Order: sequence, then structure tokens, then C-alpha cells
Amino acid sequence: MAQPGGRAVTVSDVQQLVKRKDEIEAQIKAYYELLEDQKGVGMNEPLVDAEGFPRDDIDLYQVRTARHNIICLQNDHKALMKQVEEALHQLHAREKEKQARDEAEARAEALGQGLARAFARVNAVTPGSPASISGLQVDDEIVEFGSVNVNNFQNLQNIATVVQHSEGRPLSVTVMRGGKKVHVGLTPKRWSGKGLLGCNIIPLQR
Repeated sequence: MAQPGGRAVTVSDVQQLVKRKDEIEAQIKAYYELLEDQKGVGMNEPLVDAEGFPRDDIDLYQVRTARHNIICLQNDHKALMKQVEEALHQLHAREKEKQARDEAEARAEALGQGLARAFARVNAVTPGSPASISGLQVDDEIVEFGSVNVNNFQNLQNIATVVQHSEGRPLSVTVMRGGKKVHVGLTPKRWSGKGLLGCNIIPLQR
């Protein structure tokens, strides 16, 4: 169903259509009740007597108006049901698309692709240093270092800045080790050696 401005159908649109459908159904019911009150004339009973004169036991104007309105409303109802059907179809198709995308992303994540691209490598770790205590190892490839990842990494200064701002606070570091993702909690702090980490990191040449 084409929405104004080519907008995609939303659940709220469908709810509005269903509400309108319920209103039309209520109106049709009211007109049928009105016909019922007029000596039970339905949609097809004759409005003339045996001699061909207009019946005087019913309100002819009311009956004709009710019948006319019922026909119009039934046509509206039919068109509306088609709209509801199309809107639900669109919503369902979009839901299926989203599901397929989510599954593809989950598969890519499982294969260590997508976001899990490394941008730097640890090439030295000093024993007894904060890096060594956290479990960081030589040849770990860094995927995330605090807020730094492959999308925003420009140079090692990015990592240095994060380290300086995180002194004494644990940093979440994600590395690829032997083809597997490993999460490490690293707390930059002063120790007997140089710097706040005690490891050497080099950018990966892609």
C-alpha cells in the first residue's frame, strides 16, 4: 500500500485501518438494525404493497437511505479490507527481510568477520606489567581497545589517548587469538616499568 510520500507501512498504519474497518462495521450494523425496526424489511423486501402503492406502514425515506448507505459502506469495507491485507503483507515481507539480515549478520559475526577486524597487534609484553597481568599475549590481534575499533582507528595515538583517560579504570579489550575472539579486562596503571601498560602495540599493515 503506497503511503503518502512513499513512506513504508508501519504497525500504527495497520492499526488505523483496522480501527476504520471496525467503525464501518459498526455503522453497517446500525443501519441493519434500523431496517429491522421498520417491520423487518431487509435489503430486498418490496417497498410497495400488493396494489403497487408505496407501503404506509414503514418510513420509506429511512429505509431507502439505510439501504443506500449499507451498499456504500459495504464497498468502503471491501476496499479497506484490501488495504489491510496489503499493509499486513508489506509488514510481513519487511519482517522477513529484517530476519534474513539479522541471521546474515549473526553468521558473519560467528565467522569472525564484520566488526571483528583487527587493526593492531601486540608484539611485546613485559612480565609483571598491567598488560601481562590482564592476560594480554604477544601476537594478539586487537579488534577493540576501549572505544577504538577498525572503523575509527587512525594511528597509535588513538590508543594512547584512551589509555591516558582510563588510568586506574578497567578497559574492555577484544583480541583475536588463534582464530578465536578473546575479551580481556585491562587496567592501565603505574607500575615499576615504563608507561601504563607494559606492552608494545603496532598497527597492522593491511
